[in-house]
Amino acid sequence: MRLPVPEVIEPAESLGRVHFVGIGGAGLSGIARIMARRGVPVTGSDDNDTAFLRPLRELDVPIHLGYAAPHVGDADTLVVTTAARDDNPEVLEARERGLRLLPRSAGLASVMHGQRVLAVAGTHGKTTTTSLLAVALIHAGADPSYAVGGVLNATGRNADLGAGEYFVAEADESDGAFLVYDTHAAIVLNVDADHLDVWGTPEAYAAAFEEFADGIDTDGFLVCAVDDPGGAALATRQRAAGRRVVTVAVDAAAADLRAVDLRVVDGGTTFAVERTRDGAAETLGEVALRIPGRHYVVDALAALALGLELGLPFAELAAGLGTFVGTGRRMEPKGVVGSGDASIRVYDSYAHHPSEIRGDLEAARALAGEHGRVVACFQPHLVSRTRLFGAGMGHELGAADEVVVLDVYVAREDPDPDVTGALVADAVPLPAERVAFVPDRAGVVPEALARVRPGDVVLTLGAGDITALAPVLVAALTERYGDGRHGDG
Repeated sequence: MRLPVPEVIEPAESLGRVHFVGIGGAGLSGIARIMARRGVPVTGSDDNDTAFLRPLRELDVPIHLGYAAPHVGDADTLVVTTAARDDNPEVLEARERGLRLLPRSAGLASVMHGQRVLAVAGTHGKTTTTSLLAVALIHAGADPSYAVGGVLNATGRNADLGAGEYFVAEADESDGAFLVYDTHAAIVLNVDADHLDVWGTPEAYAAAFEEFADGIDTDGFLVCAVDDPGGAALATRQRAAGRRVVTVAVDAAAADLRAVDLRVVDGGTTFAVERTRDGAAETLGEVALRIPGRHYVVDALAALALGLELGLPFAELAAGLGTFVGTGRRMEPKGVVGSGDASIRVYDSYAHHPSEIRGDLEAARALAGEHGRVVACFQPHLVSRTRLFGAGMGHELGAADEVVVLDVYVAREDPDPDVTGALVADAVPLPAERVAFVPDRAGVVPEALARVRPGDVVLTLGAGDITALAPVLVAALTERYGDGRHGDG
């Protein structure tokens, strides 16, 4: 359901009693938590009892499982997930009563009032980078408020209210939400066409990022990752328009801030930071991340650049980045079976776009080392995305040694018999015996189990419910090989 954004977005304290339709989602649960922390009366409903609801229950927020008109109660305002159907009984009740209806973007904008917004945008990496930025600023003493699209492992929450002047926000382009915020400074990690069911064409998608950057405060600034062609093009255009732009890169030589001497060590990544000003380069120091992967280096570098531009000290920011232990579903360790070189490590990731799959498989390959293998279990997400990018997903999965593909997680769309996981599996450039399409969910773990060997790194990938299979797989591997440990081992 796509609701219009009101021309004037009132502060959260002016919305009266607020009911959230889809409160269990990553976005709405965070907004609800911040409102509740501010003293706004909050209730909510959801089909599923998700991990995001625990922090809300700790604040005694009333939560209904399932949707029904009486759940609206005496609410004055409804904040509604885009995943809600047009016939949602709570939305119909609100319309009947003439209540205020807000989309997620307006709900988030309402809790940003009074703080300077630091927005993190891009096709990929938003959640991790927003989390890195929040942790770095917290460590540097800025005490920001934050709203992230995943659980921040350091706090166990996806959002919180801080006492500082900044609000760190994941700025989602999927439905145009990032165009609603009054942004002081922003990060754009990449511009890689996605959500074309909303935007129509890659050109329109890229133009939305241009509009987002145009909306930054005149005294604010933009951080762009310029290894990505879309990010580089955006940086060039914004500089030409007079915007203050800071560029970051791993590969591009002409960036303001570069990561050099990258090393993957003990499941993490270490790098030195080189800054160039007026043609002169200086080494600021070293960052040691506790998460593996080149793409996470770019995320950390962008967060560091924004913090430095705010005037915060490198040492404190770098130390904060070094404490970051990940975000739920972003190369999240789910368990270790066995020990030493024969150990099997299982990770879970939200990767659902070809570029994201590529990045996580590169990280898995580094973790596997010279002799280990990578086994990928992938669930395509959305019919529209699979129709457009299914072949690209399959191509990137070819970087694994063994691949198991599930059927499409349909989510908010209707199924299409012509768009299944077979489109992805058929495009994987591996011998047929090393690729399996398993449309029956019950068959996925046995199929994966038959392919895994001691020493392997196993990934469950996708934005749907495949995440629930990771602990099941760890348990099955433990039963076969023994000595299983959950989490990061």
